Amino acid sequence: MSDTHDANEAQGAPHGAHGRPPTRADRWAAFKASPLLPATVLVLILAAAAALFAGSYTYTMANPTPRHIPTAVVGAVDTARGERFVDGMERALNASLELRRYDSAAEARRAVDEQEVFAVLTSRPDGSGVRLDVVGAAGASVARLLAEAGAEVGRATGVPVVVRDIKPLQEGDPRGLALFYISLAAVIIGFVGAIQLSVHARALDPAERIAFTAAYALLGGFAIAAAVDWLLGALDLPFVESWLILALTMFTSGMVFTMFNTLMGRWAMLPTWGLMVLLGNPSSGGAVSWPLLPSALGHIGRWLPPGASVNAQHTAVYFGGHQHLFPFAVLGAWALVSSAVFWFWRHRHPGGRDRAPAHAAA
Repeated sequence: MSDTHDANEAQGAPHGAHGRPPTRADRWAAFKASPLLPATVLVLILAAAAALFAGSYTYTMANPTPRHIPTAVVGAVDTARGERFVDGMERALNASLELRRYDSAAEARRAVDEQEVFAVLTSRPDGSGVRLDVVGAAGASVARLLAEAGAEVGRATGVPVVVRDIKPLQEGDPRGLALFYISLAAVIIGFVGAIQLSVHARALDPAERIAFTAAYALLGGFAIAAAVDWLLGALDLPFVESWLILALTMFTSGMVFTMFNTLMGRWAMLPTWGLMVLLGNPSSGGAVSWPLLPSALGHIGRWLPPGASVNAQHTAVYFGGHQHLFPFAVLGAWALVSSAVFWFWRHRHPGGRDRAPAHAAA
């Protein structure tokens, strides 16, 4: 009986490596090998991304504050009334008006069309008052701020002021946000499309991947422009130009994700989201005009795809005939560099087909 009991204890007793309790190192090794590690990392990343997303948009858009507002000046505003009005505007705005003198109203209007100034301040020949021309199409938020401040300062200083908008926004876009929204759609759908290609069309070869990115960009850009212009009637777009800007934006955004997917694999969404959404969209000047943005963001935004897209689209719609090369150069450079990086390191991209013969693969 005692021998049998001893034998049973021997059979049930732990022995060897399988029997010892797992150490902390064993538990960590098992955790790293399980799907719990990437899931935990994603929880932390998503929480940080949520805070950054809310913070970046709140920082740039919740309380826009003017810093320097380029303003054209026609006539002599160095009279007593003119100087009193300018000083009152700067105090009311808590910002400086960058006064740029022009010899005629035509030259000032040309500066408006080139988007070099956001307002035109004209002194009456007899010095009895001033006219403040704001440019709603150049930036609805700036124009609204200048118009409100101009009326208040005129009353406070006793200087007669006439305020008018010489280039208003279209009726279907009274707040000037439609261009920001269509550019935002092109940016987000651009890299989401590239993500979907990497998931559902993983076997695409590099040339095929670039071709299909261009295909959904062309079709998607057409769809956005058609929906906003033809279907909703919110904007009267110069259709072909706006379509091609949207298509270039979508292609650039898609290739940026493809580049990061080549360099970083499954974590490519992090730099893409940070570059395009957390930094690029708030600093694009679409929702808040660049004179109201923090100065560093106002300069950085022009060099990123969302800002370049907004700038090109804005000029196409409201300042036709005065389009600039710079935003297209920015979009083209990002698209070219992203495509080149992807092509040069295409062997590192997680997609593609194995074209080796079956016996060689075996």
